[in-house]
Amino acid sequence: MHQAVTDLLYGFSVALEPHNLIWSLFGVLIGNLIGVLPGMGALSAMSLLLPLTHTMHAVPAILMLAGIFYGSQYGGAIGAILLNIPSHAAHAVTCIDGFQMTKNGRGGKALGIAVIASFFAASAGITVMIFASPLLVKLAYKFGPAEIFSIMLFGLVTGGTMAGKSPLKGIAMTILGMIIGIVGTDINSGTQRFTFGLIDLSDRVDLVALALGLFGIGNFLRGINRTVVSAAKAAVRFRDLRPSRAEMKQAFFPMLRGTLVGTMFGAMPGTGPDITTFVAYSIERRVSRTPERFGHGAIEGVAAPEAAAHSKTQVDFIPTMTLGIPGDAVMALILGALLIQGIQPGPQLITEHADIFWGLVASFWIGNVLLVLLNLPLIGVWVKLLQVPYRFMFPAALFFMCVGVYTTNNSLFNVYEVLFFGIAGAILLALDFPPAPILLGYILGPLVEENGRRALLLSHGDLRIFLQHPISECFIILCAALIVSQIFVAFRDAHRRRLQVSP
Repeated sequence: MHQAVTDLLYGFSVALEPHNLIWSLFGVLIGNLIGVLPGMGALSAMSLLLPLTHTMHAVPAILMLAGIFYGSQYGGAIGAILLNIPSHAAHAVTCIDGFQMTKNGRGGKALGIAVIASFFAASAGITVMIFASPLLVKLAYKFGPAEIFSIMLFGLVTGGTMAGKSPLKGIAMTILGMIIGIVGTDINSGTQRFTFGLIDLSDRVDLVALALGLFGIGNFLRGINRTVVSAAKAAVRFRDLRPSRAEMKQAFFPMLRGTLVGTMFGAMPGTGPDITTFVAYSIERRVSRTPERFGHGAIEGVAAPEAAAHSKTQVDFIPTMTLGIPGDAVMALILGALLIQGIQPGPQLITEHADIFWGLVASFWIGNVLLVLLNLPLIGVWVKLLQVPYRFMFPAALFFMCVGVYTTNNSLFNVYEVLFFGIAGAILLALDFPPAPILLGYILGPLVEENGRRALLLSHGDLRIFLQHPISECFIILCAALIVSQIFVAFRDAHRRRLQVSP
């Protein structure tokens, strides 16, 4: 512990150097702004600024890109809660209850609890990085294909619980998401699947286009005849942003559980924050005594996924920096910036480039404090966005979505994808099908397929490999328990309905 404290103090001495501090502040400011703007996620901003790192020293370059990443996480929650538009796919779950709170006149409370949960979880994630990095790296090595398959399968099974009143609809949407997820080139055989001869689909359906289409365009098309946002007349004052003691008590354990979920997934290479938020939300619905409140403005539905996303964001740097395995496309850009500087990520990075690793850890705390100081007074400005007429707000949002998704890959085809999934999302919403499990199936489906095939190759087709490893066996048992519980609940509800109908 003494060595960890010494290393952290060294990191603060690096992060507080004037030029490093300026670039870190620049990163969080740009990230916060980009996160608020619909359609302009961290991936777009980092892609645009990545060439700038060619002319920068390694430390300020990484601090700037990291600041954009977690700064956009704060800003993304604002867009998800106020406008029901996730600029980052991880905030798609926050839309479910956050936007409902806004419609109920509690948008300020939702934003306030999001900031508190974010800072709490980020601080916990940073602490884990400081004191548990060696342990988490050793634990990450224990996750083979069988373990990752079982965990991803558990995430798919829990996806059905996000369907609200109908788990069957949730399962159907999860399967649809898995089908969308396998579109592209098979990594094992190199053959193209379900591309319909379109070369643009050979690299999969774009995640940003899918998220913006389902949750942005779809919502716009459903409300196209409205003239104002439903909560525009809600009186939101600065003091309303502070949650009450009862609300904090209600959100505390969801924040804690979300933080633990984010930390667990952050230790595992190859998983992004998108998976984390879905799992955290599903767990809260499972443990809640009143799960029917979820989807109608439950404060736990904001606290848990936001905490999970931010703890995951911090801890995710461990496998990225120490193993060279990115959790998502954003982490891949961080790796690209390191490689541009001639630095090879790996287990030796902490010792060979201590200024980068510990300077980055210290900058997380500095950056998160700056974000809280920036967001608390500015939240009132974001709430004022609700007073902008609907006919002005969402055409502007559509413009930013199209610009953001185009700049991600410089492809007009991605814009067409957004429009396609937007129309599909509007139809599904009109038919009362939840779109959130589609994103879950899209993210987890390929991981389940890839790691399942790897595990079976290692075992020569023996399915017992999934029960021969303790971690994998534990999650397989959890999957079976969830399926049995769903069947039991379905039969119980059907029995209750028969009793109500019978005289």
